[in-house]
Amino acid sequence: MPVVQTSHAEAVTPVSIDAHLAAELFQRSGGSAYALTLERFVMILQGVVNRTEGISGARKEQISGFLGTLKLDELALAHGCAAGNQHAWDVFLTRYRESIYLSARSITRNETTGRELADSLYAELYGLGPAEDRRSKLALYSGRGSLAGWLRMVLAQSYINQIRAGKRFVSIEEEEEEHGRQFPAAAAEAAAPTDSRIKDAADEVLASLSAEERFLLSSYFLDGQRLAEIGRTLGVHESTISRKMEKLLSEVRKRIRKGLERRGMSRRQAEEALETDVRDLELDVAARLRPPAENSP
Repeated sequence: MPVVQTSHAEAVTPVSIDAHLAAELFQRSGGSAYALTLERFVMILQGVVNRTEGISGARKEQISGFLGTLKLDELALAHGCAAGNQHAWDVFLTRYRESIYLSARSITRNETTGRELADSLYAELYGLGPAEDRRSKLALYSGRGSLAGWLRMVLAQSYINQIRAGKRFVSIEEEEEEHGRQFPAAAAEAAAPTDSRIKDAADEVLASLSAEERFLLSSYFLDGQRLAEIGRTLGVHESTISRKMEKLLSEVRKRIRKGLERRGMSRRQAEEALETDVRDLELDVAARLRPPAENSP
């Protein structure tokens, strides 16, 4: 019978899978919905076989039986996410976001710490590194057990690693208390004189923001909305808002730094100036971020 073979880096030893079986397993997985191809799915199956003790090197009949026991739909979903498919990520968040938080809370026995543990895992699940070299922890999921169970195991191991390393999770609110919010709702009296160039550069950048950028920043920093709430308002997933916010904050910092350098600061001075608490500047952040109608009496 015809077989599907491939020599991909994932497959340490080429594994022969019957072509008809491969097509059947691929159809059952629903992988095409996440932009996976049959060839790519076979590579994933080969990788699973090679990583499974007692199956790698087994007879073709044993391998076929083993592949039939896998959670194929969850395997395809996990690897679709690992490949960066947006639809796969949206489905993943819809199905598992709440259970991830519940599992993390159960592991840590604390609401706040549990949420921070869950949040810390998302970057690893979504994929680290440039698009051409994504490294997502979801690529390690083999489909042998439920994806929910695998996620609980990953959370537990991550928590153990944090404890062993003597680290603690720091919430956004705690970081803001330690380092100062970049866009607080109310300005406090300046504790010490600051370089006027910092205010000028920040004011210049805030004034140049688009309406959408102002909405994102004011909703999060001024109104205290969570990313999920902002996403519901805009009709998009939390993951989309998270990426937008990360990109926007990075761009704002870069533009302020360049503004400081244009005003005569060195690169190092500009980087240090970016750590200034905006409350120490005579700058009405709310007036810059709110639409004009909201600021009028």
